[in-house]
Amino acid sequence: MPYLDIIIAVFSSYLIGSLSSAIIVCHIMRLPDPRTQGSGNPGATNVLRIGGKKAAMITLLGDLLKGVIPVIAAKCWGFDPVALALIAFAAFIGHLFPIFFRFEGGKGVATALGCLLALNLPTGLSWMATWGVIALFFRYSSLSSLTASVFAPIYIWFFTHEISWTIVIAIMSFILMIRHRTNIAKLMRGEESKIGKKK
Repeated sequence: MPYLDIIIAVFSSYLIGSLSSAIIVCHIMRLPDPRTQGSGNPGATNVLRIGGKKAAMITLLGDLLKGVIPVIAAKCWGFDPVALALIAFAAFIGHLFPIFFRFEGGKGVATALGCLLALNLPTGLSWMATWGVIALFFRYSSLSSLTASVFAPIYIWFFTHEISWTIVIAIMSFILMIRHRTNIAKLMRGEESKIGKKK
């Protein structure tokens, strides 16, 4: 695969990732800018707080597809595993630092999951199962996401033995930890909100 094609694909993936679903959905539905309300995070959880379940579900789907579409398209185009890893990472980084929205992005969980599902379906499903089990027992969305993300590199190595994917997913998981540092601090203090519980 020519290097120019890979560069174009990676850049295109970043641009797709930069389409902030939360901001776009809130604008279309005439809701406040999620960067100025609630937690200030342009993600599905914050949209749920300020706009309700419908807006949050649309946002979640949009963020998920930002990871799925570039990777699936690249697979169909015949890109090799290393290129696919870079394309997935670019979509993730686009969500975190969107060029269209002053680089003010979300935490990246849904887009990372979209990348996992597109790279290797069993890995993505394992991530979702882990999230579900932790959420069922502990009722913390952030803890569920972080736990599932910690196991993600293990899952993708187990199912694919593709080193480039494992490395990229490990890096993404580490970044997710950093992006959730305030949630981690709240969890340690016992101040994190539980699923279904209003503040």
